[in-house]
Amino acid sequence: MNGLFDVAVVGATGAVGKEMISILQERDFPVRDIYPLASPRSAGSEIEFRGKTRTVTRLDEFDFSKTQIALFSAGGSVSAEYAPKAGKAGCVVIDNSSHFRYEPDIPLVVPEVNAYTLDLHTKRNIIANPNCSTIQMVVALYPLHVAAGIERINVATYQSVSGTGGKAIDALERQTADLMNGRPVEPSVYPKQIAFNALPHIDVFMDNGYTKEEMKMVWETRKIMGDDSILVNPTAVRIPVFYGHSEAVHIETAKKLGVDEAREILRAAPGVVVMDEREDGGYPTAAIESAGSDEVFVGRIREDITHPKGLNLWIVSDNLRKGAALNSVQIAEILAKTHLSAAA
Repeated sequence: MNGLFDVAVVGATGAVGKEMISILQERDFPVRDIYPLASPRSAGSEIEFRGKTRTVTRLDEFDFSKTQIALFSAGGSVSAEYAPKAGKAGCVVIDNSSHFRYEPDIPLVVPEVNAYTLDLHTKRNIIANPNCSTIQMVVALYPLHVAAGIERINVATYQSVSGTGGKAIDALERQTADLMNGRPVEPSVYPKQIAFNALPHIDVFMDNGYTKEEMKMVWETRKIMGDDSILVNPTAVRIPVFYGHSEAVHIETAKKLGVDEAREILRAAPGVVVMDEREDGGYPTAAIESAGSDEVFVGRIREDITHPKGLNLWIVSDNLRKGAALNSVQIAEILAKTHLSAAA
């Protein structure tokens, strides 16, 4: 690292913001000073960083010229207003919202896949962090794409409620307790009961019948993997799990890829853990393996019995860590090493 950096965390009191602060500490990021920022409603609360208490201050009153890096996780409307202001002040923004992801002059980065695109950040001083479900999928699929050329992806996601935020976690807890105690359930956060249920609906519906969450996976996969010819057919489902997203992924490749070769490629891939034993419990799960872990876990690797060049995989990762906060911090680490000057 090139010295120490002043870092702002926007949305510091939210689930992802808290995780960002925790991971900066865990990975010993070279922070000289940290500025936790939030809305006026959350300003005045406190966070702990490296044994010291820091007071959360108002985003709308902050001067970003005091920082070199800002991690944003406060929603698209906040990013739309404040990320350009931070960028113009000379601070590099790593934004976790979807607001900037599809703009051609802003890099959309998963470090294990396309860190080389970070050079583009100088145009606007903004880097986009992809969607959680896209991140874990491309970490696993990119090395297979390099080896065999992925032509088509069919994916069904099984996404935890923490992807929606703290209110959804509270709703799942409350609904579960109500049902277990014979009380009627009042749906909240989601349009239907989430406890003991599965909702094939994440984000708003688009004109083509897909949801925006599903279309994010289409747009983002192509941009990150640098190949607009890849066909992506997703179904995104919310399930009653607190942390960790799971995905059933089916790929079709230009070159046939056998199971043994795929396993070896994935074992050598950065950020991937292969857990693929054909026995009871020989596969990764969201609640046990992924929750609290940094890696993307892959199991159930098998040839598709309906397609001569098809392969099936089960991909699991912690959506708050690799799916959001960790990916952002990994980007910041690369910037600190190769792109930015430390605090004066």
